[in-house]
Amino acid sequence: MSESIVKNWQGEQVGETSFDLRVAKEETAAHIVHRALVRQMTNSRQGTASTKTRSEVRGGGRKPWRQKGTGRARAGSTRSPLWRGGGVIFGPKPRDFHLKLNRKERRLALRTALVSRIDDLIVVEEFSEQLSSRPKTKELVAALARWGAVPEQKALLILSAITENVELSARNIENLKLIPADQLNVYDLLHADKIVLTTSAIEKIQEVYSG
Repeated sequence: MSESIVKNWQGEQVGETSFDLRVAKEETAAHIVHRALVRQMTNSRQGTASTKTRSEVRGGGRKPWRQKGTGRARAGSTRSPLWRGGGVIFGPKPRDFHLKLNRKERRLALRTALVSRIDDLIVVEEFSEQLSSRPKTKELVAALARWGAVPEQKALLILSAITENVELSARNIENLKLIPADQLNVYDLLHADKIVLTTSAIEKIQEVYSG
């Protein structure tokens, strides 16, 4: 059971909330989170890097000089990897870097990563209605500072549902990332200095990831 205070739009404490998520055992927690992080970063690789071998490089069909009698080293093609403009030895080719991790393990890693950041969690009330009818980046930056997430720190804002007004207000804040509660990932949870959640986002996380 994890407990945290709840702040309002002005940054004042208005209550407390708690959430209960099953996490990995202490002796295996670091391992399962590390596996999930490596999987996410590896699966984000495109794997499209490609080089040409000597058989794929254009040209080099004619033997540059006769085999014997010139005093130079024998050569059969100007596209040898030893030559300028030649092919590449053991260069990268398109490949699939995909790593598999069971769904239960992925969710266990997410819950463990989130609970491990309990000291950096900031829980706030729903604030979409507090923003003016027009998107205001300045108002959201000021609110984050009142909550304890200063502009110099990397902040992760987790909402149960992202409204257009909040999205437009947040998209131009340099160190802020906005994600919905049902699309958590280990990298963002570990990368952020501060994690800001709404009370409804906590309920959504418990609904989606509890198990």
